[in-house]
Amino acid sequence: MAEYLCAPSLNRKEFTMSYIPAPTDSPNKSIAIEQMITTTARLGRSFFCLFAAAAFTALNATAQTEGETHDPGELVDALHTAFGKHHARAVHAKGIILEGEFTPDPHTKDLTKAPHLQSKSCKVIVRFSNFTGIPDIPDNSPNANPRGMGIRFYLPDGLTTDIVGHSFNGFPVPNSDQFRELLLSLAASGPDDAKPTALDKFLESHPVAKTFLTTQKIPASYATIAYFGVNSLKFTNAKGESHFVRYQFVPEKEELLTDAQREKASPSYLMDDIKTRVAAHPIVFKMFAQLAGSGDKIDDPSIAWPDSRKRVPLGKIEIKKLTANTPEEDKALVFSPSNVPEGIETADPMLKFRSRAYSISGGERQ
Repeated sequence: MAEYLCAPSLNRKEFTMSYIPAPTDSPNKSIAIEQMITTTARLGRSFFCLFAAAAFTALNATAQTEGETHDPGELVDALHTAFGKHHARAVHAKGIILEGEFTPDPHTKDLTKAPHLQSKSCKVIVRFSNFTGIPDIPDNSPNANPRGMGIRFYLPDGLTTDIVGHSFNGFPVPNSDQFRELLLSLAASGPDDAKPTALDKFLESHPVAKTFLTTQKIPASYATIAYFGVNSLKFTNAKGESHFVRYQFVPEKEELLTDAQREKASPSYLMDDIKTRVAAHPIVFKMFAQLAGSGDKIDDPSIAWPDSRKRVPLGKIEIKKLTANTPEEDKALVFSPSNVPEGIETADPMLKFRSRAYSISGGERQ
């Protein structure tokens, strides 16, 4: 994977897609499939479901993301090896869906021309979740971190755009191949296995992953912990001025638990809390874009950018009510991190890889 360093500003590079390409046997098949999935995801849930099964089959046959050895299907298989196959999401299987509204900051248009970041408010769907692919993992399990926050914005033109974040500023490894290695080492390591286990060996040679697994914050509520979009994007405004950014979602108040408090908490404490909390009042997150500085790595999500980097307010998310939360609704809701509108481009190659993996997982559970 090539390494990119940030420049303060980039010339605008246009990319538009006016049609949905059909899968072919050409070397560009993976690109065609990805564009098909991203476009159908933006058109909405019903359109996506029509393509899900075909996309799942095609994606398993596509080439890997450039620079990676293993394809998205192999990553999904590794998730199943680590957490079991439950006919559910391969990761962040246990979750709850809510509905609300996003109101953009008046100055966001100076950073990007993306339609949902201009002046009008729009509907959002938010799904909070626990880590692992285990649908009934207890909320108080030490393995349920990091927590997830998936957001779908409904744009003025009838399309959608998605963001996927989690409650840790960074990713355990720099690329999808190493994430697969981590998952397989986790699957191969049991509490009674001889030391050092496969996981011990992996963490010894990957100190960032060790920090990720051992320094997670424990939320008192899904509503009281910050979430981070750890993969970089490129924002471009109407003047053609561009900046690399990463998303941050900050709660009104951070409330955390100690390990001792977590152990005493109910196995459903997060689910119970969010239902009670949203019934009483809206849950509010402030949304920011952290701007990359000179020398910051754009294609390595395992390296968090310094806290000293400028944060630009993008707006406010107000979560107002639960949705029906039927099994069918949860199965149909497939987030695609590379589903972005004009004015936003993916900058970290892992975003496209993740979108393909999520699509495979989505096809499996239809």
